[in-house]
Amino acid sequence: MIIGAGPVGVTAALLLARHGVPSLLLERHRDIYPLPRAVVADDEIRRILQRVGVQEEFAALVRPAPGLRLLDARRRVIAEFPRSLHGHHGFPQLSMFDQPDLERLLRDALARRPECELWGGVEVMSVTQDSDGPMGSTGPVRVAFRRDGSDEVEQVWADAVLGCDGAGSLTREAIGASWEDLHFEESWRVIDVRTSLPVRTWEGAEQICCPNQPATFMRLSGDRYRWEFRLADGEQLDGPEGRERLRELVAPWVDLPAGAAPGDFQVIRQAQYTFRARLADRWRRGRVFLLGDAAHLTPPFVGQGLCAGLRDAYNLTWKLARVLRQGADELLLDTYERERKPHARHLIRVAVAVGWAMTGGQDRGAALRRAVVGAVCRVPGVTAAVSRDLSPALTAGPLVRRRPRLTGRALAGTFCPQPWVLHGGGRVRLDDVLGDSFAVVTAVPPTAQMKAVATALGAPTIHVGDLGDDGTLAAWLARGRADAVLLRPDRVVLDTVPVGTGDFTDTAAWAPLLHTARRPAEARPAH
Repeated sequence: MIIGAGPVGVTAALLLARHGVPSLLLERHRDIYPLPRAVVADDEIRRILQRVGVQEEFAALVRPAPGLRLLDARRRVIAEFPRSLHGHHGFPQLSMFDQPDLERLLRDALARRPECELWGGVEVMSVTQDSDGPMGSTGPVRVAFRRDGSDEVEQVWADAVLGCDGAGSLTREAIGASWEDLHFEESWRVIDVRTSLPVRTWEGAEQICCPNQPATFMRLSGDRYRWEFRLADGEQLDGPEGRERLRELVAPWVDLPAGAAPGDFQVIRQAQYTFRARLADRWRRGRVFLLGDAAHLTPPFVGQGLCAGLRDAYNLTWKLARVLRQGADELLLDTYERERKPHARHLIRVAVAVGWAMTGGQDRGAALRRAVVGAVCRVPGVTAAVSRDLSPALTAGPLVRRRPRLTGRALAGTFCPQPWVLHGGGRVRLDDVLGDSFAVVTAVPPTAQMKAVATALGAPTIHVGDLGDDGTLAAWLARGRADAVLLRPDRVVLDTVPVGTGDFTDTAAWAPLLHTARRPAEARPAH
């Protein structure tokens, strides 16, 4: 069962369906929220959307952008972080979009999957499970809920519950989790605009680093734009006086005449948000999990809020499916928080650092700090490295087998690149060939041990010489000094075959987690 049918919850349901796991989604709203919230997707997220089957439609709605600029109060460039139009995952590294457009695509895909059922207008009242140990029960979970217009409390039972129910998550309370404060909290006004007036902008995102009036600006698509301003307490942008204040705020980008018709500069929405940096201290109890804003909150300054939630879904769903459908060890589920929490923490800290550079306080050291940021970013290669490593490799663990760096670049814990390849008489992206399972990708004839691993996992063995790509995969393996890699279903490298060895490095460490030790019961969403 999935609580919350926003982008994270629906993506999780679609991924589970691809692994043969049915799901029931409970959502308090009857339809999607109609106004934009998230506006940025990176290439990793577009790869996930490819996996759930909405990438082609999504591509028609997004606008690739060249990167992020930090500007001073006079709009002079402090630093620029370029983003490639062809990233590691096969898509532009930065794309602008309106969240309702994405949600509609995901809902339409959900409606086409018989494994998925969505109940709208449902308020979840409680989530309970028996506790028989430190991580709680592995048995069914009871969810009590009430439908719109009814006082009757109903209940359903599920093999697992995914709490995708946002910052005010009831699921988080149910598992006894609390917030860890990462020390950023500011109130900002977010304004989405449609205008026919000329706008002075480049095609990426701009962050104005000014302690008195920090701001964020970006063009979303066509004639739609977003501004974010930190305003003083009680400052309003409504009414005649508010309209004049808004004209002053947007003046660096657009000349808004005092007598301009409302249709020339239409405020589609404005909302006050408190940007916070927080992590839940636990993401799981038994078969109940936290995903998205229920597990982590980040300031939006590097556009990773929604992206982090979709990564949660991609990481957890294949593991849960393997436990429910193939009887894998329950300890496999422990790797979800172990892998995702440090990754989320890193990206929150990056966002907080950018926010710190933008606002910087109003003391005498603020200008010095911003000068230091500018000087560091002018060091050759620094901005390129920051852009490249925004989403770091997963930390070492049972499903990320690291080798000493002396043996070459560590591939374990990183994503396999996704070039275009030849398949079925045409050009497709690599993941469309690999499917939803594990995969062995090799640059040498597969050894007996490679074949044995592939057979045990039901994984295809792909020789890079047969793919007809542009040499990307062979070069990637060579840089990592690997003859072959074992890819997880989420396309993270689990293990490698070092050059000339013929064997994966440590199957004894990860194989027990994936081993089917019993005949599993048929997974059920709820009853």
